Amino acid sequence: MAESENIVAETAERIFADLADIQTINRDSKGGWKAPLWLALTEAGLPLSWVPEDCGGSAASLAEGFSVLSSAGRFALAVPLAETMLAGWLLAQAKITSPEGAMTVAPAGPRDRIALNADGTLSGRARGVPFAGDARHLAVLATGAGGFAIALVDAGHCRIERGLNLAGDGNDTVTFNNVQPAAIKPAPAGFDQTALMLMGAVARSLQIAGALESMLDVSVRYSNERIAFEKKISKFQAVQHNLARLAGESAAALAAATSAADAIAGGQAFDDAVFLEAASAKIRCSEAAEKGAAIAHQVHGAIGFTIEHILHRFSLRALAWRDDFGSESYWAVELGRLVAARGADELWPLVASR
Repeated sequence: MAESENIVAETAERIFADLADIQTINRDSKGGWKAPLWLALTEAGLPLSWVPEDCGGSAASLAEGFSVLSSAGRFALAVPLAETMLAGWLLAQAKITSPEGAMTVAPAGPRDRIALNADGTLSGRARGVPFAGDARHLAVLATGAGGFAIALVDAGHCRIERGLNLAGDGNDTVTFNNVQPAAIKPAPAGFDQTALMLMGAVARSLQIAGALESMLDVSVRYSNERIAFEKKISKFQAVQHNLARLAGESAAALAAATSAADAIAGGQAFDDAVFLEAASAKIRCSEAAEKGAAIAHQVHGAIGFTIEHILHRFSLRALAWRDDFGSESYWAVELGRLVAARGADELWPLVASR
């Protein structure tokens, strides 16, 4: 990790530790912690990390932004930090200045399409858009007769149907009914919806990996505190075995997510090599979320399922993030199609090159 990346990650960690303590958040049912946290994040320039200075952002590198997402995952943040970062990144592809305030991206799923009409308005529906109801603006990737375009849209001009994901966070349906964007420009050559989905998939993979790290820490700490049959449950072989499995899932998710992030940060385009890394990361991290959450709750027993315990904040978000920007089954199919299209002789060189 470069020195500048360390500085950005450490800044994020300090803010999260000071204003996003998981125990404090779990006890605050009214969400009073969100405003001070968002103000601090904004003052540090983190929501617009991936936006160049001439577009109103912080001009952080992709690697620095990815380090922020990893940290955010470890705190299981229920604020649109990742979404605003992705929105700013998308707008920056077309040199559109990012506004202040929370943003999100649409579409957030590979099967939804937003159409660019001949008169420059947008029409369509995007389902499962994270935090759309909390966002001031949306960064939209639209499809028109001339190809893809990137637009900045005032959220107030859209019809937003509120929904919740598994963790209780915003997971909304956004309908564009001839919406006039605040700004719109053609997407760069070669940029398409797959590129947006891959970027979102890696962001979610890093967050899942971070949440799994915290689940492991919480589970190990609990096993060293809980006494059963006059000894710590960490001394029981079955518990030790489960913790080892959880550590393995956490390590696998972190390796896959960071490798995909490095591929995007070091690459020049969303080519087949990046596709392989990003799709594989989303598949592996999603599998790890399912297995890791089950193991962590098994270690905790009944107490881990209670609303008063912090474990559910990590496990439910890790599970919910599996569906954003393409589920593991979607990416497994797409990865299979890529391999089949390249042919059997190209499989090993592609894999070995990573």
